Amino acid sequence: MRVGSTFKIALRALQRNKLRSALTALGIIIGVGAVIAMVSIGNGAKAQVEAQIAGLGENVILIFSGSTTASGIRTGWGGAGTLKIEDAEAIRREIPSVTLVSEEVVSNAQVAAGNQNWFTRIYGESADYFELRQWALADGAPFTSQDVRSANKVCVIGRTTATQVFGSEDVVGQILRIKNVPFQILGVLTPKGLSTQGTDQDDIVIMPYTSAMKRVLGGGTTLRNINAQVVSTHDLAPAQRQIIELLRQRHNIRAGRDDDFTVRTQEEIAAAATATTDVMTGLLAAIAFVSLVVGGIGIMNIMLVSVTERTREIGTRMAVGAHSRDILTQFLIEAILLSVVGGIIGILSGIAAAKTIAAVKNWPALISPASIIIAFLISSAVGVFFGFYPARKAAQLDPIEALRYE
Repeated sequence: MRVGSTFKIALRALQRNKLRSALTALGIIIGVGAVIAMVSIGNGAKAQVEAQIAGLGENVILIFSGSTTASGIRTGWGGAGTLKIEDAEAIRREIPSVTLVSEEVVSNAQVAAGNQNWFTRIYGESADYFELRQWALADGAPFTSQDVRSANKVCVIGRTTATQVFGSEDVVGQILRIKNVPFQILGVLTPKGLSTQGTDQDDIVIMPYTSAMKRVLGGGTTLRNINAQVVSTHDLAPAQRQIIELLRQRHNIRAGRDDDFTVRTQEEIAAAATATTDVMTGLLAAIAFVSLVVGGIGIMNIMLVSVTERTREIGTRMAVGAHSRDILTQFLIEAILLSVVGGIIGILSGIAAAKTIAAVKNWPALISPASIIIAFLISSAVGVFFGFYPARKAAQLDPIEALRYE
């Protein structure tokens, strides 16, 4: 018998029980839809985290002060001031692949202008910071290397700080008082939104690190961090090793002793930040896959019932010349049709669900073609796997016994 004729017979058999066929396919629809929706939400969350990590700049290495052990007490990042300005200058001078370096100090302070005030974060940086972070200005201009050398009272502020202190006014050229020290605002940064830790990146004041040390921190001499940029991604690991060796030498750290600093590449930070979203995506996909398997079991169950109900029909077909392979093909086609149609509807439902959740809950959702293709192939495989046993059982029926079946 031709496959086309077998296909028509299988299609007519499914159409005779439309409601049962629809309910059987529902398990596949829910399973595939869940896979598409959950993986899309997981991928969207991961992409959002990666985009925020990319906001650090390209090919960035972060050197954190701290990680020391003294009298049995260990401190983490920023727990002790162990980095000096001279360390940053040595990195700039002695690591060939490093192109940009920004010394960094951080503080929190109350800022004011007119009768308005606001508590915000103060970052002291070098003039390379804006290029290193790829952080453009929406208005005005950044401070220069001369401002850093002279510890000039100038700054650049984030959009949130500008709005809270000045409202809708043009802030470039205005004076912002920080700990009663007047700083001239040179520019306003383009908005970046929330960081991976949920903090507002636009609630910030950036000034020369020399100005921050002298006028805000009251004469501090240590750095919290050093930010460095290398030429390419391939230079990250070698430069990281060279920086560690250089700082251990400068800090007189003997072999076997703990570093009093921590060096992390942008890739390491991104991997750590996306680890949680990877686990979440895998967990959601696993849960959705279970529902897909349940849908497959539903197909097998209904197909077994269908074989029992149509035993006399199978016997009649065999009696008039149908072969076992024709019966096997017919029931296998029925199972595959249910899973494929259910898979297609499930894909459409999953895409709609992902977009709806993204719109209603304001969650990121990234629908990848790979997840759609994989979900469709899995749904087809489910039809073949769970439909084969009922089809084989139908093909192995004895024609005489089948004709006697009531």
